[in-house]
Amino acid sequence: MNSTLGHLRVLDLSRVLAGPWATQIFADLGAEVIKVERPGHGDDTRTWGPPYLRDEAGNDTADAAYFLAANRGKKSLTLNIASPEGSDIVRELARHADVLVENFKAGDMRRYGLDYAALSAMNPGLIYCSITGFGQTGPYHKRAGYDFIIQGMSGLMSVTGPADDAEGSGPCKVGVPIADLMTGMYATTAILAALSHRERGGRGQYIDMALLDVQVGVLANQNMNYLATGRAPRRMGNAHPNIVPYQTFATSDGAINLGVGNDGQFSKFCKIARLEHLVIDPRFATHSARIVHRKELVPIVAQRIAECTSAFWVEALENCGVPCGPVNDLQAVFADPQVQARGMKIRLPHAGVGHVDLVANPIKFSATPIKYGCAPPQLGQHTAEILSEVLHMDERQIEGLRSRGVI
Repeated sequence: MNSTLGHLRVLDLSRVLAGPWATQIFADLGAEVIKVERPGHGDDTRTWGPPYLRDEAGNDTADAAYFLAANRGKKSLTLNIASPEGSDIVRELARHADVLVENFKAGDMRRYGLDYAALSAMNPGLIYCSITGFGQTGPYHKRAGYDFIIQGMSGLMSVTGPADDAEGSGPCKVGVPIADLMTGMYATTAILAALSHRERGGRGQYIDMALLDVQVGVLANQNMNYLATGRAPRRMGNAHPNIVPYQTFATSDGAINLGVGNDGQFSKFCKIARLEHLVIDPRFATHSARIVHRKELVPIVAQRIAECTSAFWVEALENCGVPCGPVNDLQAVFADPQVQARGMKIRLPHAGVGHVDLVANPIKFSATPIKYGCAPPQLGQHTAEILSEVLHMDERQIEGLRSRGVI
């Protein structure tokens, strides 16, 4: 297969988002991803609607739109891993896999004999990645982990939302499950690094990923602002703790995001905005001074920006090299000519509804462009195929498993 990871097989025992996000990336890059789901139920997110995927007649199907976000390109195998026969099948699949990803509670896989120690004894090259809320160690390791809870515990919500003295102030979560998504991204990086180590003569290894670890880690400059000063950063709405003016401003017909990142850009902005006197004002002439005098500067800028339309500011500031952009809803996003030119919406054939619109993988390769295999699968769509092609079961064996409720 002309793809970067077409030589790999990934066994996906994860559900909801963090694990499936990681394994979807592997599927996009050409790996065979076998998604193991509970018979009759499947991944929890299949039922997280409305909205649901609709067929050509406009009727809701059994799969929520949420499920489609993280399961592109995978094969679905329904399997009761709690049954002895089901856990045996997982062991055999793991014997033929390069990577296993799971997000059961800490210790659960050991109950089924599917922990890393057991599976690596059969397949020393296996990369085994566990994703949990709090990791395999520490006083919270037995707790279930949910993105919303992690956003609060990690400090993210302490720096997200309107400032304490603003209307509607208070902790606010990010609009997408960012802890899950970033954990999926870090898990992907970790797995690729472990595969590289294996290819250079090493063995497989165990990877312990925790949502809390990741979300603490990605607070980036906010982390360092605290560690450098000992003062915890506070919520600032859409303002930036280290750059001014760098926030959302209301226009006469909407809003824009303005990002003045240095003194040169500030001078250019002031010229366009007919606020040239600010450039020579010692309160605003330098980056550091603008941070100190934020409360004086922002109202001046806000009053001027409110006098003109969003389109005026975007065009005028773009022409002079000052970062600026509209605040789009998703209808505007997918109508944007740049998003369209970059091919960020794709249409793939789907076994249940004919075709389905999906969001593309943002990676652009020069030599091995991504070739999408298939849309997110229907529940159990590939069960017989996987058991036949990977484990060489015949039709009688497969029907026997089905009759006993194993698949």
